[in-house]
Amino acid sequence: MRIRNSAKALIMKDGNLLALKMQENGETYYILPGGGQEHGETLHQALERECQEEIGAEVEIGELLFVREYIGKNHELAAYHSHAHQIEFMFRCKVIQETFTEGTHLDKGQIGTAWLPIQELMEYNLFPRALRTHIISYSENGKSPIYLGDIN
Repeated sequence: MRIRNSAKALIMKDGNLLALKMQENGETYYILPGGGQEHGETLHQALERECQEEIGAEVEIGELLFVREYIGKNHELAAYHSHAHQIEFMFRCKVIQETFTEGTHLDKGQIGTAWLPIQELMEYNLFPRALRTHIISYSENGKSPIYLGDIN
């Protein structure tokens, strides 16, 4: 089994977090823009490509804020993800242009984007769920651990 690298964008503006709005099996949830690193790509190149595809925007990539592991056999979707082991690198990003539209290559189940109020993240079905408290902490005082471990 291979370990997959993924780059994610934490785009925060005016107290809100940009997320992909997803819908599967009648359930609506949110995830960060970004995705898997392809062979020969740097993490920054992967994140730039994924943001173009999913949110239709160029991003300026800043500091690495969080590193999360996802070992599928340890979580509630183990029946479907038992083989999965992914390391996600989450970078602070800024959208370069003032306005942007939907991406051209939406993820399966992606129905749009949404700006979620950071102070209300606990009320949203944002995955990984454990990340919500870290984003709130970071937005309030600029501090949070970088390595988050195997969380969901």
